[in-house]
Amino acid sequence: MEKKKIDLDGRVYDFVLRVIKLVRSLPKEIVGREMGRQLLRAATSISANIEEARGGFSKNDFTFKMNTAFKEARESNLWLRLIRDSGLVSSARMADIIRESVEIRNILGASVKTAKRREVKSGK
Repeated sequence: MEKKKIDLDGRVYDFVLRVIKLVRSLPKEIVGREMGRQLLRAATSISANIEEARGGFSKNDFTFKMNTAFKEARESNLWLRLIRDSGLVSSARMADIIRESVEIRNILGASVKTAKRREVKSGK
């Protein structure tokens, strides 16, 4: 189980670094800046909430923080698709980072479902 935690943490960290580089490359006009700001906020929040979940005081705290990370992953994916579809960055350049955002979102969604199932089994 520890290996999965390390893999997810590493993947999310690398994803956030890629987002930072992407945001730095966006056009320096109002749309590029605003989309970049929104994407950067959402993506960095994924990593921060996973980190907080790992230090949670209870199962409920863990589940809540992981659910927040999941929601931020969904939002990050939205901003990435909008950046691609608005033509700010080419579809070819965006394909891999969007694919990674989907995979991270799916992993987090599955983690939240598992955590909620365990809460129900333990009676909390």
